[in-house]
Amino acid sequence: MKIGIFPGCSLAGSSPEYYESLKAIAPALGVELQEVPDWNCCGASAAHTLNHKLALALPARILALAERARMTDLLVPCSACYSRMMITQSTLADDAALRKDISGIIEMPCTGSVRILNALDFLASRTTTNGFAAKVTKPFNRKVACYYGCYLTRPTDVVKCERAEDPQMMDDIVKVAGGEPIDWAYKVECCGAGLSVSRVDTVARLAGRILEDAAMRGAEAIAVACPMCHTNLDMRRNVIERSLGRQYSMPVLYITQLLGLALGLDERTLGLHRHIVPVEFAPAAAAAPAEPKAEAELQTTGQKDE
Repeated sequence: MKIGIFPGCSLAGSSPEYYESLKAIAPALGVELQEVPDWNCCGASAAHTLNHKLALALPARILALAERARMTDLLVPCSACYSRMMITQSTLADDAALRKDISGIIEMPCTGSVRILNALDFLASRTTTNGFAAKVTKPFNRKVACYYGCYLTRPTDVVKCERAEDPQMMDDIVKVAGGEPIDWAYKVECCGAGLSVSRVDTVARLAGRILEDAAMRGAEAIAVACPMCHTNLDMRRNVIERSLGRQYSMPVLYITQLLGLALGLDERTLGLHRHIVPVEFAPAAAAAPAEPKAEAELQTTGQKDE
């Protein structure tokens, strides 16, 4: 099965491990990924703060190119890109005059016929089909904090995510991979997003709360589906730790990498070597040796029935 994909600037540039791991698990999901031809930046996250029509034209061109390539579904793994696509499609659907104006700017019709899927929509549907569970050879067997971030479930009137404040899609995916999702308080809180460059102190404060709560509740790893969330929790770990005055060894994995590990794929193939925080786990606790039986019990169990 072929499915359209818009990798966006992050997967093609600063977060190649997300794309690498997605492509690595695609065969097990029963899909072939087809990139939108001649795609451009969607404008996340600055365009909408500068020019309204530019913020619509950039995602609209991508959607129009997907329509031209006869893509029915379009996978958008980056949650910021996904947000911009969904908002654009919704805005143009509600305003015929604006849709005509934007179509003129991009010199292509944008009808809104493409179904936009985020990474979790896509993975949740594919891991419950095609016998995926039977392909898991190395169950993850760790406690995982499933971190959705603030884009995947908002704005609620556009995304229409079920249980927007307590989503379950990633939790269900982790269970299929053999992991144990924890119950925690920061699933959909903001990590600081694009302030990672301009206000690192804000990122340290916001992402620090996420890291602290996950650790306090026993998580051994944090799973994400957003390049910006990964950047703030992984690359900015040293800033977070200085702010909190303590260190955390908890790694941050893309949900695609977690699935790849469960499938037994090579760590380098999944891009784990690119992380700042090493993806290492303490060995599982060995089972306690059985207590020796009391001498009287041994004598009793050793007697033959008369």
